[in-house]
Amino acid sequence: MLKERARILTVAIVFVDLSVVAAAFFAAYHLRDRVLPALWPESFGGPFYPLSDYLPLLPLALGIWAVLLLSSGTYRSHRTVPLVDEALAVIRAAFLAAAILTLTIFALRLGERLLEDQISRTWILLFAVLSCLFVLTEKLAIRLTSRYVRSRGLNYRSILIVGTGPTARGIARSIAHHRFWGFRMIGFASVGEPDPDDLASGLPAPLLGRLEDIPRIVQEDPVDDVIFAVPRRQLDRMEELFEILQELGIRTRFAMDLFPHVQARVQLEELDGLPLLTFSTTPTNQLQLFAKRLVDVGVSLLILGLALPLVVLVALAIKLSSGGSVLFRQTRCGLNGRYFTLYKFRTMVRDAESRRRDLLHLNEMAGPAFKLRRDPRVTRLGRLLRKFSLDELPQLWNVLRGDMSLVGPRPPIPEEVAQYERWQRRRLSMKPGLTCLWQISGRNEVDFDRWMELDLQYIDTWSPMLDVKILLKTIPVVLSGRGAS
Repeated sequence: MLKERARILTVAIVFVDLSVVAAAFFAAYHLRDRVLPALWPESFGGPFYPLSDYLPLLPLALGIWAVLLLSSGTYRSHRTVPLVDEALAVIRAAFLAAAILTLTIFALRLGERLLEDQISRTWILLFAVLSCLFVLTEKLAIRLTSRYVRSRGLNYRSILIVGTGPTARGIARSIAHHRFWGFRMIGFASVGEPDPDDLASGLPAPLLGRLEDIPRIVQEDPVDDVIFAVPRRQLDRMEELFEILQELGIRTRFAMDLFPHVQARVQLEELDGLPLLTFSTTPTNQLQLFAKRLVDVGVSLLILGLALPLVVLVALAIKLSSGGSVLFRQTRCGLNGRYFTLYKFRTMVRDAESRRRDLLHLNEMAGPAFKLRRDPRVTRLGRLLRKFSLDELPQLWNVLRGDMSLVGPRPPIPEEVAQYERWQRRRLSMKPGLTCLWQISGRNEVDFDRWMELDLQYIDTWSPMLDVKILLKTIPVVLSGRGAS
């Protein structure tokens, strides 16, 4: 009954979402056609195409929105999902939908008159903003309504918890403190004889029986979910119980406390029908990672295009000042230790690599990295290039190839990685980048352990917005030459 009602509710929400997007479509047209020309006639006073010319775009826009919302997980149960997470999903969907709509219009060449004017960019921007605001408002209204209904004891799911230990009691307390989740505890079932200490500390719901009593409990009382909060070593003896609950159509959940000291994010995936429990310490949101790759390619092409005269000038200066190869090629370790060839403008004398061993005793960086503030191998032009990071311009080619990203831990050489401590190797679990937290925190003024900690901090807290902040902070650091050598 509840499951069928949930399906009907999901379909209804999809319909409401698309209706709200359609409302934003027409509202954006009205603003561009009537309101903006009235407010700023000098900027928007020109003729605007009739609504009938824009209507063919409405089914396309609704289709794009539907695909993005469905793929973002927006329609899964939000009883325990933070509002911020749902809001971010809607914002991403809104502006990605606007971008896809624009690209699709030009790719399919929809309407000759629209192509002549290349469609109103202002209208597209208004549509993106309004659709985002309208859907966010709708989602907030649905959440507030749902919370009100659930807090009144309606639309709830009955929960039975298997286990009486700290994890089980913690789940029960969370349910009790968040009535708007729509869960109602009916009680506990102990595994064997309940621990006297657990009973002495007081269970937040009645103890209904033991493990063997669960089939009777779920048939005597309405139970929608059974949550297993038991040690993993006891799971083998519960296989028959899982099968019974499956036959009864009761949803079973397992409290993921397999390894209490492991901090990795846990995901349930599927491989050809086989469920896999995945532990990952790196970002796993494929949409965000895809957006990161798009930004890498777009920004790299833009910078290379704008800096092409400078690239040619630097190459000529290197060739005329010291002869030899313009580019320096070096094997570096990329994602999870993959080797790749890194490209830089050569800033050292031609036999720099052969002379490196003679200078190792002068290393100023603690740990396996080699840093020498006044390296005698660096040429006068090389010092200038390094000061403003111009020597790293060719690494944009590495970014385009996919070996690197714009933002990420700096790629080490294999000899350094061979000396890493185990905890330091985790910095290789994300694609290396041109700039990173270390780059904007003083570069060579930061000691090795702190450098590693900054890289792990980046991996653990990564988000698209963090990349944007690092890129923006990199600009003044590069222009000032702070921390360069």
